[in-house]
Amino acid sequence: MSNSQDYSTSSPIKNLGKITLLLIIINVGLFAIQVLSGVNITDPTTLDALRWGADYAPLTFLEEPYRLFSSMFFHFGILHLLMNMWALYIFGDVAEKTFGRYYFLGLYLLAGLMGSLLSGYLDIRNSYELLQNFDQKLIPHVSAGASGAVMGLGGALTLLSLFPPTPHQRFILDKRSLLTVLAINLAFGFFTSGINNAAHIGGMIMGAVLALLWYLNQRAKANHVVNIIILIIGVIATYGAYLYCQHLIQPISPLWQEAVSQMRNQFSF
Repeated sequence: MSNSQDYSTSSPIKNLGKITLLLIIINVGLFAIQVLSGVNITDPTTLDALRWGADYAPLTFLEEPYRLFSSMFFHFGILHLLMNMWALYIFGDVAEKTFGRYYFLGLYLLAGLMGSLLSGYLDIRNSYELLQNFDQKLIPHVSAGASGAVMGLGGALTLLSLFPPTPHQRFILDKRSLLTVLAINLAFGFFTSGINNAAHIGGMIMGAVLALLWYLNQRAKANHVVNIIILIIGVIATYGAYLYCQHLIQPISPLWQEAVSQMRNQFSF
């Protein structure tokens, strides 16, 4: 990615987008609070993850849907945090200055939520299969992290790189670099255990769709109100995906209620 304007005389932090900086501060600040409260800095326990809002599909969909959101702000150790914050620093600054603060924030949050929802959907499908054939790999796992939202930014910028720049676009996006980064991240998720690739893919898809609608709006030179409407449509689509997942869990509710009960008994949670 190359910048069409010269910022070489100013500090990187000073030029960092305000929403991007705020998101980094929130994530790092919460991590610091968690560590000060006794959470292991490199390897948090499952109990700590659950206490701080991580996503566990049976608990999330049966009792505490807020975990779809809160899980975006918990990380499994400092390495996990640093990797996501570095990606947010790189993608976020460019995305914020491309889309504008409010559209950028909406895209980030909706991508993160859609990542959580796709992860939950796969847990639902796996639980259906679990009823037919027990396999340890099909049991829902606790997950968290900002990677779904960050991949949404990566997907959005990659989508834009496939089209001619808009007249007011501040950055020339390098298609080859962005596609390579996304491909590496997805491949890493597929071939490495412990990576929630469903969250990555869900976030990336939402980010790409919102970027495409934003781009079409820019090309049509429509009013900025249209961007607000696009985000509202994104919220409706996300809520619709949540309701669909709620509908799907009806037949497996007893199984998931038992899973939640065992989780509470095991961790005194």
